[in-house]
Amino acid sequence: MTELMLDPPPFAGRHADLPGVRLWYVDTGGPGPVLVLLHANTGTVRAWDRQLVAFHQAGLRVIAFDRRGWGQSLADPSSGPQPGSIAEDLEALVQHLGLERFSLLGIAGGGFAALDYAAWQTQRLERLVIAGSNGQFSEPQMQDFYARIAVPGLTGRIEVRPFLEVGVAYRAENPEGLARFIAMEHAARQPDAPAQPLRTPNTFAKVATITPQALVLMGGADLLAPPALMRTWASHLPHARFVEIGDAGHSINWERPEAFNRLVLEFLQQ
Repeated sequence: MTELMLDPPPFAGRHADLPGVRLWYVDTGGPGPVLVLLHANTGTVRAWDRQLVAFHQAGLRVIAFDRRGWGQSLADPSSGPQPGSIAEDLEALVQHLGLERFSLLGIAGGGFAALDYAAWQTQRLERLVIAGSNGQFSEPQMQDFYARIAVPGLTGRIEVRPFLEVGVAYRAENPEGLARFIAMEHAARQPDAPAQPLRTPNTFAKVATITPQALVLMGGADLLAPPALMRTWASHLPHARFVEIGDAGHSINWERPEAFNRLVLEFLQQ
């Protein structure tokens, strides 16, 4: 398969000098309600191209950033401790931009961080969306679940990771889109960038304190965070509703952007 370069980004980005990081972010601007997007471990802000356009056209001000050590965000040990947490970097960006209240959407690894932030700063959030995420929970029940769904010989191998991240239906229908995903994924994480820990471990008791309305968006063909797994941890959210896109894999927003965007907008506009 020939790798393809990504098209030019739909919105220009810039750096914010924050504690410990020069954080690269995109802000579509506009006077509408604010939605912040948190990308997956295999992505950058470029994973959200279709969402940035659609959500902005729907009247939202949309903000997305590259995590520290991903994409164009550069760790800066001279200005703060390393590696920091995604939740703390998000709060620093929120303060930098002067945001008061906003909605938050995290997918996959971004979902871990969205839960971490939502439990810490729940008063800031209008609504919460978690998509295709196992939540990175510390409970033995969830650790056992993660072990049972791991694919022997595949899970953890970087060369086959895109084929677990993107569902079989999408791979069959859109080989060019798969090539673009692989191009983005290969350039996402900077060499030797450390993973940022959660601010505090995700637990059932922790997410039970998250008070905003929450949408839990699942891919029926997700091998990494299948609906049964997501329903297990998300049943502890006080105000969760569940929606499944039947033939979507793990990268729901990339594979099924029209359905994903529609469901998120319907939820945010209710």
